[in-house]
Amino acid sequence: MRIGFIGLGSMGQPMAENLLQAHYSLNVWNRSAAPAEALEKLGATVCESPAEAAQCDVLISMLADDAITRQVIVGHGALESLGDGAIWINMATVSVDFTHEMQTHAAANGVSYLAAPVLGRNDVAAAGKLNILTAGDKALIARVQPIFDILGQQTWYFGSEPSQAVTAKLAANFMLGSAIEAMAEASALVRAHGIPAADFLGMLTSTLFNAPAYKGYGELIAQERYSPPGFKLRLGLKDIRLAQQAAEAKNVPMPFASVIRDNCVDALAHNEGDLEWAALAKVAARRSGLK
Repeated sequence: MRIGFIGLGSMGQPMAENLLQAHYSLNVWNRSAAPAEALEKLGATVCESPAEAAQCDVLISMLADDAITRQVIVGHGALESLGDGAIWINMATVSVDFTHEMQTHAAANGVSYLAAPVLGRNDVAAAGKLNILTAGDKALIARVQPIFDILGQQTWYFGSEPSQAVTAKLAANFMLGSAIEAMAEASALVRAHGIPAADFLGMLTSTLFNAPAYKGYGELIAQERYSPPGFKLRLGLKDIRLAQQAAEAKNVPMPFASVIRDNCVDALAHNEGDLEWAALAKVAARRSGLK
């Protein structure tokens, strides 16, 4: 089986590297050359275009958003290059509407479309310990399960429609953003009363909120370690907006999402969009008159 991998950012590159280490034949393409060149040293075939990379049995894309994915996969001919019976796995976080649109495009080209967004940061991707969220044809998922077993520690199934996997991922990222915002505001509160944020968050993430998301992001907030980012704040804003769109389509109120969105916009207004998403703590501190 030959795999094409498009999108070698902070998540895509370690995922592609794990596939190479598992001895898969891999075509790679990225808008910037350096990540692809690094993988070439490990045995990947570096392609000059997305269409060339898509000359494969299974195409995996890990691109930033709807617009870039549409431009690269559809606009640059990758989808048309996939042969009848090929599978396109989109592992990025995209919108529900985009998922429906790509299903239609894929079907028109004789290609099966599978949504498989992931939970985990780049260090988790490098360790092959992602949680992979899927939905769609179970037989199709079974065909690519060996790939998922290389990339992740568990595959979670959420229904017969690919958009259901996307919805689950957006809901998960909303909860992650809520956790970050809660720790950001709580840290500002204790700091205002003379308690070091590190002391408070150390206690909190060892007792009431002893969970990976709280511990990981709590440590970043406690240390004020927002660069280099594992997940950029501007991408967090993108995901919150996508969750709001999905919610509005089904008349689901999400008032917490509006708070997170507004605070992300505040961060962007202060040129903090390329910092770690945990930098929402900077917004809470700034509004509290803290440095």
